[in-house]
Amino acid sequence: MPVKDRVIMLADCQSFYASVEKASHPEHANKPIVVGADPSRKSGIVLAACPLAKSYGVSTAMRLGEALGKCPQLVVIRPRMQTYINVSLLITEIYKSFTPLVEPFSIDEQFLDVTGSVSLYGPPTDIANQMQNKVLLSTGVWTRIGCGPTKILAKTATDNFAKKQPDGIFTLDYENMETELWPLPISSMFMVASRMTVHFIRMGINTIGDLARMELHDFKRRMQQRMGKQSDIKAIYYWQTARGIDPSPVVAGAFGKPKSVTRGRALPWVLYQTLDDIEPLLLELVIEVCRTSRYHKYKGRKVTVSAGTTNGVKSSGFSRQTTLDSSTCLEHHILAAAQKLFMSHWDGNPLTHLAVDLSQLTDNSVYQLDLFEDLPRQHALAATKDRIKDRFGEAAILSAASLLKSGQARERAQKIGGHYK
Repeated sequence: MPVKDRVIMLADCQSFYASVEKASHPEHANKPIVVGADPSRKSGIVLAACPLAKSYGVSTAMRLGEALGKCPQLVVIRPRMQTYINVSLLITEIYKSFTPLVEPFSIDEQFLDVTGSVSLYGPPTDIANQMQNKVLLSTGVWTRIGCGPTKILAKTATDNFAKKQPDGIFTLDYENMETELWPLPISSMFMVASRMTVHFIRMGINTIGDLARMELHDFKRRMQQRMGKQSDIKAIYYWQTARGIDPSPVVAGAFGKPKSVTRGRALPWVLYQTLDDIEPLLLELVIEVCRTSRYHKYKGRKVTVSAGTTNGVKSSGFSRQTTLDSSTCLEHHILAAAQKLFMSHWDGNPLTHLAVDLSQLTDNSVYQLDLFEDLPRQHALAATKDRIKDRFGEAAILSAASLLKSGQARERAQKIGGHYK
């Protein structure tokens, strides 16, 4: 099917975390609320603000103290990440009742290809309205939906137009792109942040239309003059985005095979100064990497350890890797390699971050037996521990080292993405 005949949507949940909390707390229905840190910690940030809170000037990523200064009657609710994930999954299932082609873009945004659904549910705007009503009735969350023949136009329609429409729906296609999209400032184009905006303005490109009307070879030349000879790929991407060109399909699920499994932590350096402080955390990161690898049925052969250090004045760091004799997803194999890498390259200064990565992934359903190690028993033991954690939580089995002061596993078992479940 020609790209121009596709019907792609990008559905975005309005103030998602805050909307979920308002639906859960009807007593706050007419109050300005934000989802954020403990109200006693004014240095925390706002994760989400409801429209009423935004009307007072409160915005996402604002310091909580500043937000309370703008709106003293603000209701601050701690985040519940597992609840938001559950609601997001429910919304996905609602979208799947209209089309099997649903591709998550973030926890509150999803692409849908409803090209084949028009004959069943009516015109695209009718489908969008039906989805909005069904999500609202099921979750209390209002969605804004952009429609277009490509994913980039659907995303642009949502971000720049649908969010401003009373019904939350807007269609952006090749017929109205020149009149609706091109007059917008270049900063409104997808993937153009503040630094790139400065580059464009200095090239004389002030609106999206200024870029879209240029010949590609001319734009490449300007990009090379401004950003170097290696900028051709960027130039093609931005030029196609301005013209709404995006042949990529909506892929159900959209979770391809990962190239690596990585776990890392940003650290308060005052707490990670000695090897005794650091070793429990290194073990925890290895355990997480191995458990995640087994969950996705992978084993890996290349181990990478990355660390940042500071002496209180100057920062430094390293990232080093080693290749194992054979692929594995067992903790003691990877821990031995990680410890050797760390000890060989650590400068002895306190840590500011630490990460462990496993790459060169392959299927773990088959492994080479070893004359000197009972690998079937080791894999069976690992699988048993994984099942216990799946059923009773990550803290059901902890290493003794995690009970030390520098261990984080017990506390992090109560969190998702750094926030309490």
